[in-house]
Amino acid sequence: MPLSKVPKRDPTRHLASSARSTFDRPARHGAESAPLERSLHSQLAGRLGREIVGGLYPPGSLLPNAVEMCARYSVSRTALREAYSVLAAKALILARPKVGTRVRPKSDWNMLDPEMLSWHLQSVPTENFVADLFVLRQMVEPAAAALAAAERSSGTLERITEAYGRMERFKNGSGDLIKADLDFHLGILEATGNHFLTALGGLIQASLEGAFKLSWEGAGRIQDDRLHQHQEILRAICDGSAELARERMAGLLRASINDVLEFLRQREVAREAIAIVRP
Repeated sequence: MPLSKVPKRDPTRHLASSARSTFDRPARHGAESAPLERSLHSQLAGRLGREIVGGLYPPGSLLPNAVEMCARYSVSRTALREAYSVLAAKALILARPKVGTRVRPKSDWNMLDPEMLSWHLQSVPTENFVADLFVLRQMVEPAAAALAAAERSSGTLERITEAYGRMERFKNGSGDLIKADLDFHLGILEATGNHFLTALGGLIQASLEGAFKLSWEGAGRIQDDRLHQHQEILRAICDGSAELARERMAGLLRASINDVLEFLRQREVAREAIAIVRP
Protein backbone atom coordinates (compact mmCIF):
# COMPACT_ATOMS: atom_id res chain seq x y z
CA MET A 1 0.00 0.00 0.00
CA PRO A 2 1.53 3.34 -0.96
CA LEU A 3 2.02 5.96 1.70
CA SER A 4 -0.63 8.21 0.17
CA LYS A 5 -3.30 5.59 0.96
CA VAL A 6 -2.51 5.19 4.62
CA PRO A 7 -5.75 6.13 6.48
CA LYS A 8 -6.96 9.72 6.25
CA ARG A 9 -3.82 11.60 7.06
CA ASP A 10 -0.60 12.01 5.17
CA PRO A 11 2.08 10.75 7.58
CA THR A 12 4.64 13.13 6.12
CA ARG A 13 2.71 16.08 7.56
CA HIS A 14 2.79 14.89 11.13
CA LEU A 15 6.08 13.34 12.20
CA ALA A 16 6.46 11.53 15.34
CA SER A 17 9.66 12.23 17.81
CA SER A 18 8.77 11.11 30.99
CA ALA A 19 8.03 7.49 41.95
CA ARG A 20 10.20 8.47 44.07
CA SER A 21 9.32 6.26 47.01
CA THR A 22 9.13 7.68 50.49
CA PHE A 23 9.06 5.69 53.66
CA ASP A 24 8.10 8.34 56.15
CA ARG A 25 5.81 6.36 58.40
CA PRO A 26 5.68 2.82 59.77
CA ALA A 27 2.89 0.43 58.91
CA ARG A 28 -0.26 0.85 60.99
CA HIS A 29 -2.20 -2.00 62.49
CA GLY A 30 -5.89 -2.66 62.33
CA ALA A 31 -8.45 -2.79 59.53
CA GLU A 32 -6.28 -0.84 57.07
CA SER A 33 -3.00 -2.57 57.87
CA ALA A 34 -3.11 -5.16 55.06
CA PRO A 35 -3.52 -2.69 52.16
CA LEU A 36 -0.94 -0.42 53.75
CA GLU A 37 1.52 -3.28 54.13
CA ARG A 38 1.06 -4.17 50.45
CA SER A 39 1.69 -0.58 49.47
CA LEU A 40 4.76 -0.30 51.65
CA HIS A 41 6.32 -3.55 50.52
CA SER A 42 5.83 -2.60 46.87
CA GLN A 43 7.41 0.82 47.41
CA LEU A 44 10.21 -0.68 49.45
CA ALA A 45 10.93 -3.32 46.80
CA GLY A 46 11.22 -0.56 44.20
CA ARG A 47 13.52 1.53 46.33
CA LEU A 48 15.76 -1.38 47.27
CA GLY A 49 15.79 -2.56 43.66
CA ARG A 50 16.99 0.84 42.45
CA GLU A 51 19.60 1.00 45.20
CA ILE A 52 20.94 -2.46 44.38
CA VAL A 53 21.21 -1.89 40.63
CA GLY A 54 22.62 1.57 41.35
CA GLY A 55 25.46 0.05 43.37
CA LEU A 56 24.53 1.05 46.93
CA TYR A 57 24.44 -2.65 47.78
CA PRO A 58 26.98 -4.27 45.40
CA PRO A 59 26.71 -7.85 44.10
CA GLY A 60 28.04 -10.27 46.70
CA SER A 61 27.43 -7.94 49.63
CA LEU A 62 25.24 -8.77 52.62
CA LEU A 63 22.29 -6.48 53.29
CA PRO A 64 22.08 -5.03 56.80
CA ASN A 65 20.12 -7.12 59.28
CA ALA A 66 16.33 -6.86 59.50
CA VAL A 67 16.31 -4.60 62.55
CA GLU A 68 18.57 -2.07 60.85
CA MET A 69 16.67 -2.22 57.56
CA CYS A 70 13.29 -1.74 59.25
CA ALA A 71 14.63 1.27 61.11
CA ARG A 72 16.34 2.71 58.02
CA TYR A 73 13.21 2.58 55.87
CA SER A 74 10.57 2.96 58.62
CA VAL A 75 8.75 -0.24 57.72
CA SER A 76 7.59 -3.34 59.57
CA ARG A 77 9.23 -6.73 59.38
CA THR A 78 6.25 -7.94 57.35
CA ALA A 79 6.74 -5.25 54.70
CA LEU A 80 10.48 -5.93 54.59
CA ARG A 81 9.95 -9.67 54.24
CA GLU A 82 7.46 -9.21 51.39
CA ALA A 83 9.75 -6.72 49.64
CA TYR A 84 12.57 -9.26 49.87
CA SER A 85 10.27 -11.85 48.28
CA VAL A 86 9.76 -9.54 45.29
CA LEU A 87 13.51 -9.01 44.90
CA ALA A 88 14.25 -12.71 45.33
CA ALA A 89 11.78 -13.55 42.55
CA LYS A 90 13.79 -11.28 40.24
CA ALA A 91 17.00 -13.08 41.28
CA LEU A 92 18.42 -9.92 42.87
CA ILE A 93 18.92 -11.32 46.35
CA LEU A 94 19.27 -14.66 48.11
CA ALA A 95 18.43 -15.25 51.77
CA ARG A 96 20.20 -18.01 53.70
CA PRO A 97 19.50 -19.05 57.29
CA LYS A 98 22.22 -17.97 59.73
CA VAL A 99 24.03 -16.14 56.90
CA GLY A 100 21.73 -13.31 55.93
CA THR A 101 20.44 -11.78 52.73
CA ARG A 102 23.05 -11.38 50.01
CA VAL A 103 22.93 -9.54 46.69
CA ARG A 104 23.32 -12.06 43.90
CA PRO A 105 25.82 -11.70 41.02
CA LYS A 106 24.66 -9.56 38.11
CA SER A 107 24.76 -12.59 35.85
CA ASP A 108 21.85 -14.04 37.88
CA TRP A 109 19.59 -10.97 37.62
CA ASN A 110 16.41 -11.26 35.56
CA MET A 111 17.26 -8.41 33.19
CA LEU A 112 14.14 -8.83 31.02
CA ASP A 113 11.85 -8.20 33.96
CA PRO A 114 10.10 -4.85 33.21
CA GLU A 115 10.64 -3.54 36.74
CA MET A 116 14.31 -4.48 36.64
CA LEU A 117 14.78 -2.57 33.39
CA SER A 118 12.94 0.38 34.85
CA TRP A 119 15.09 0.36 38.00
CA HIS A 120 18.26 0.38 35.93
CA LEU A 121 17.09 3.35 33.91
CA GLN A 122 15.82 5.22 36.98
CA SER A 123 19.18 4.84 38.69
CA VAL A 124 22.33 6.06 36.96
CA PRO A 125 22.52 4.10 33.69
CA THR A 126 26.05 3.32 32.55
CA GLU A 127 27.31 3.42 28.99
CA ASN A 128 27.75 -0.35 29.08
CA PHE A 129 24.15 -0.90 30.17
CA VAL A 130 22.82 1.37 27.43
CA ALA A 131 25.06 -0.29 24.84
CA ASP A 132 23.79 -3.74 25.86
CA LEU A 133 20.20 -2.51 25.60
CA PHE A 134 20.78 -1.24 22.08
CA VAL A 135 22.35 -4.56 21.07
CA LEU A 136 19.01 -6.17 21.91
CA ARG A 137 17.14 -3.50 19.96
CA GLN A 138 19.41 -3.91 16.94
CA MET A 139 18.72 -7.64 16.96
CA VAL A 140 14.94 -7.21 17.11
CA GLU A 141 13.70 -3.93 15.63
CA PRO A 142 15.25 -3.89 12.13
CA ALA A 143 13.91 -7.39 11.51
CA ALA A 144 10.54 -6.32 12.91
CA ALA A 145 10.42 -3.33 10.54
CA ALA A 146 11.08 -5.66 7.60
CA LEU A 147 8.31 -8.02 8.71
CA ALA A 148 5.92 -5.09 9.22
CA ALA A 149 6.62 -3.96 5.65
CA ALA A 150 5.91 -7.45 4.36
CA GLU A 151 2.65 -7.74 6.33
CA ARG A 152 1.30 -4.17 5.93
CA SER A 153 -1.78 -4.73 8.08
CA SER A 154 -4.08 -1.70 7.70
CA GLY A 155 -4.90 -1.56 11.42
CA THR A 156 -1.31 -1.54 12.63
CA LEU A 157 -0.21 0.77 9.81
CA GLU A 158 -2.80 3.21 11.05
CA ARG A 159 -1.40 2.96 14.58
CA ILE A 160 2.15 3.64 13.40
CA THR A 161 0.98 6.54 11.22
CA GLU A 162 -1.00 8.06 14.09
CA ALA A 163 2.01 7.80 16.44
CA TYR A 164 4.17 9.37 13.76
CA GLY A 165 1.72 12.25 13.51
CA ARG A 166 1.92 12.90 17.25
CA MET A 167 5.70 12.97 17.03
CA GLU A 168 5.40 15.75 14.46
CA ARG A 169 2.98 17.74 16.59
CA PHE A 170 5.01 17.30 19.77
CA LYS A 171 8.49 17.64 18.28
CA ASN A 172 9.18 20.90 20.11
CA GLY A 173 8.06 19.62 23.50
CA SER A 174 4.41 20.69 23.34
CA GLY A 175 3.09 17.21 24.22
CA ASP A 176 4.07 13.70 25.24
CA LEU A 177 6.81 13.09 22.69
CA ILE A 178 8.16 10.05 24.54
CA LYS A 179 4.77 8.30 24.47
CA ALA A 180 4.43 9.01 20.74
CA ASP A 181 7.91 7.64 20.05
CA LEU A 182 7.18 4.58 22.18
CA ASP A 183 3.89 3.92 20.37
CA PHE A 184 5.66 4.21 17.01
CA HIS A 185 8.18 1.49 17.89
CA LEU A 186 5.71 -0.78 19.68
CA GLY A 187 3.34 -0.37 16.73
CA ILE A 188 6.02 -1.72 14.41
CA LEU A 189 6.46 -4.80 16.60
CA GLU A 190 2.69 -5.29 16.54
CA ALA A 191 2.59 -4.77 12.76
CA THR A 192 4.75 -7.86 12.24
CA GLY A 193 1.74 -10.04 13.02
CA ASN A 194 4.08 -12.18 15.13
CA HIS A 195 2.66 -12.75 18.62
CA PHE A 196 6.09 -13.45 20.09
CA LEU A 197 7.46 -10.11 18.85
CA THR A 198 4.35 -8.30 20.09
CA ALA A 199 4.84 -9.88 23.51
CA LEU A 200 8.50 -8.90 23.44
CA GLY A 201 7.43 -5.30 22.85
CA GLY A 202 5.49 -5.34 26.10
CA LEU A 203 8.44 -6.94 27.85
CA ILE A 204 10.96 -4.32 26.76
CA GLN A 205 8.57 -1.36 26.93
CA ALA A 206 10.25 0.00 30.05
CA SER A 207 13.65 -0.08 28.39
CA LEU A 208 12.35 1.63 25.24
CA GLU A 209 10.69 4.38 27.27
CA GLY A 210 13.83 4.87 29.35
CA ALA A 211 16.00 5.08 26.23
CA PHE A 212 13.69 7.69 24.70
CA LYS A 213 13.81 9.75 27.89
CA LEU A 214 17.59 9.78 27.70
CA SER A 215 17.51 10.56 23.98
CA TRP A 216 15.29 13.62 24.27
CA GLU A 217 15.95 14.79 27.85
CA GLY A 218 18.80 17.09 26.96
CA ALA A 219 17.02 19.26 24.42
CA GLY A 220 13.40 18.58 25.35
CA ARG A 221 12.66 17.95 21.67
CA ILE A 222 13.44 15.42 18.98
CA GLN A 223 16.20 16.32 16.55
CA ASP A 224 15.03 17.06 13.01
CA ASP A 225 17.21 14.35 11.49
CA ARG A 226 15.82 11.74 13.91
CA LEU A 227 12.32 12.83 12.97
CA HIS A 228 13.19 12.41 9.30
CA GLN A 229 14.55 8.91 10.01
CA HIS A 230 11.21 7.92 11.54
CA GLN A 231 9.50 9.26 8.44
CA GLU A 232 11.69 7.14 6.18
CA ILE A 233 10.93 4.02 8.23
CA LEU A 234 7.20 4.68 7.93
CA ARG A 235 7.43 5.26 4.19
CA ALA A 236 9.35 2.02 3.67
CA ILE A 237 6.83 0.02 5.72
CA CYS A 238 3.82 1.56 3.96
CA ASP A 239 5.43 0.92 0.55
CA GLY A 240 6.13 -2.69 1.45
CA SER A 241 9.90 -2.24 1.06
CA ALA A 242 11.09 -4.78 3.61
CA GLU A 243 14.85 -4.47 3.15
CA LEU A 244 14.69 -0.69 3.05
CA ALA A 245 12.64 -0.68 6.27
CA ARG A 246 15.25 -2.94 7.87
CA GLU A 247 18.07 -0.64 6.75
CA ARG A 248 16.30 2.54 7.88
CA MET A 249 15.52 1.13 11.34
CA ALA A 250 19.11 -0.05 11.82
CA GLY A 251 20.33 3.43 10.90
CA LEU A 252 17.97 5.10 13.36
CA LEU A 253 19.17 2.84 16.17
CA ARG A 254 22.83 3.54 15.41
CA ALA A 255 22.15 7.27 15.58
CA SER A 256 19.98 6.95 18.69
CA ILE A 257 22.58 5.14 20.77
CA ASN A 258 25.06 7.89 19.92
CA ASP A 259 22.51 10.44 21.14
CA VAL A 260 22.07 8.60 24.43
CA LEU A 261 25.78 8.04 25.03
CA GLU A 262 26.53 11.69 24.29
CA PHE A 263 23.85 12.78 26.75
CA LEU A 264 25.32 10.50 29.45
CA ARG A 265 28.80 11.91 28.83
CA GLN A 266 27.56 15.50 29.03
CA ARG A 267 25.70 14.75 32.24
CA GLU A 268 28.80 13.23 33.78
CA VAL A 269 30.88 16.28 32.80
CA ALA A 270 28.26 18.54 34.39
CA ARG A 271 28.30 16.51 37.61
CA GLU A 272 32.07 16.66 37.80
CA ALA A 273 31.97 20.43 37.28
CA ILE A 274 29.44 20.80 40.10
CA ALA A 275 31.57 18.64 42.39
CA ILE A 276 34.59 20.89 41.72
CA VAL A 277 32.64 24.08 42.45
CA ARG A 278 31.13 22.82 45.70
CA PRO A 279 33.37 23.29 48.77
